[in-house]
Amino acid sequence: MMSQAEMKPEVSTAPWWKFGHVWLVLAGPAIVVVAGIATLVIATRGADPVVDPDYYQKGVNINEQLRNPDKSHAPAHAVRNHAATPADDLPNLAPK
Repeated sequence: MMSQAEMKPEVSTAPWWKFGHVWLVLAGPAIVVVAGIATLVIATRGADPVVDPDYYQKGVNINEQLRNPDKSHAPAHAVRNHAATPADDLPNLAPK
């Protein structure tokens, strides 16, 4: 039989920072903290305005433009709507 002194597990006296598993456990939260700080810096330096101060008037102007389409956009609309149409079937868009 083994004596009680022989059955005790071996205890290391090395400092905690010399164990790789400690760094593995600490790396996850450390990475999250660094990523959070980086996200905060990016968000504060490049913050875009959420709403334009004159959003209502711009919306009214857009609706007015949609109600009265400009004739100068007619060729663009014709080409866009006929993008898959064979070239022979395209309308004549040459200036008169």
